[in-house]
Amino acid sequence: MDQNQFAAIMPYISADLVGIIAEKENISENAAITKLYNSELYAILEQEDTKVWHYSTHMLYSLLEQEEKTGKIEFPDV
Repeated sequence: MDQNQFAAIMPYISADLVGIIAEKENISENAAITKLYNSELYAILEQEDTKVWHYSTHMLYSLLEQEEKTGKIEFPDV
């Protein structure tokens, strides 16, 4: 995938993930955005070559929970 295509899909992935965070944690969308953007997961997600954007948003949310609980992210084999 080229950088332009990746840049085009990232807002959709981020928006879906923010919605899940806000709903599951009963927080505002602004708080969910802050939480996501301050995470190690997001730093990895915004790098196209990591291919983390291939995961579903529900899987990404699980990884974010894991990061919060353990301070680490263990990516599943896909």
